[in-house]
Amino acid sequence: MNTRSIIPEVAVPRATLQKMQDFAALMLGLKKQAAYQQWIAKSVPASAMLGNDDAPILMGFDFHLSPDGPKLIEINNNAGGLFTGINGWLPQPAIDGCLTERLLQMFPEHWQSIAIVDADIEQQFMFPEMLAYAGMLREAGRDVFVCSPEAIVRRNDGLYVENQRLDAIYNRHTDFYLQTPAMAHICDALQHQHIALNPFPRSYALLGDKNRMADWWQADVLEQWFSAESCAIVRNIVPQVQRLQDVDADTAWSQRKRWVFKPPDSHAGKGVVLGKAMSRKRFASLDRCTTLMQEYIPASEITSEHGETFRFDVRLYMHGATSIAWAGRAWRGQLTNFREQGSGWTSIQAVDDRC
Repeated sequence: MNTRSIIPEVAVPRATLQKMQDFAALMLGLKKQAAYQQWIAKSVPASAMLGNDDAPILMGFDFHLSPDGPKLIEINNNAGGLFTGINGWLPQPAIDGCLTERLLQMFPEHWQSIAIVDADIEQQFMFPEMLAYAGMLREAGRDVFVCSPEAIVRRNDGLYVENQRLDAIYNRHTDFYLQTPAMAHICDALQHQHIALNPFPRSYALLGDKNRMADWWQADVLEQWFSAESCAIVRNIVPQVQRLQDVDADTAWSQRKRWVFKPPDSHAGKGVVLGKAMSRKRFASLDRCTTLMQEYIPASEITSEHGETFRFDVRLYMHGATSIAWAGRAWRGQLTNFREQGSGWTSIQAVDDRC
């Protein structure tokens, strides 16, 4: 695994990075409001509200850089990308201090026995990164297992791996609501408070679920919790998002080039279709009840020293109100991917000489 881009570092205006961080802090503040939690609870599965007030481990905010400022593309509940294989951890010139120290501080001291969990874990693109987290935690004296959910056994008093009771799970699985059969025993243990799980379903329900972006664009929804100024900030940074079922089909088709069509539970670009590249047959196959229409915001472009052009975006990693890291992604093609040679993660350099 080597996910480091051939473009090792990209300069981004400090003021732009600050706008991203201020936006993240604003949304994380919304997440804490009891009235907002109660409003969301009415429209999500019961398991979605499992969790507590702990800060989610590595919540990622992904932004495209537009002429009008940063634009949110999505919020990741368990963002990866900080470990770049043979190049090690991604350098962090934008934040003082040691990255691994900040990462370790996210894992509570009483988590002495930890499982890092994902589906079919050894086949995951980010498997080497999960091994890196395990190594970091083991160096700090923790017992760590890197495994698929099937390796975890449910007993009356908790969850076990290799006959060792787990204190906690660092959840890299994308079944955020714990609804699949493979995650049922973990969901049960969480309900009975037999395991600590982070990130947990409630953090996804409140911010990470892409349906929330559609909610934030509904009339008078954000206004229940935010001032007019804060509402304007959110809607300036969050591209317009609608549910396909709320738009006349003929209108959606005729305006398709303005939109990106996404299933709400997509990740890594799976199931995402650019309207400008979509056939009528593909449009007809979309699930109108679940598909989201997000305003199309092109990614910015950067050029390598050899004149190669890449698309580029920025990811901010947060642990509650604490900034953990920044990373850039450079790729070719319409949708974010690292299949093309030279694509990968880049370091961010904050600069003052651009606006």
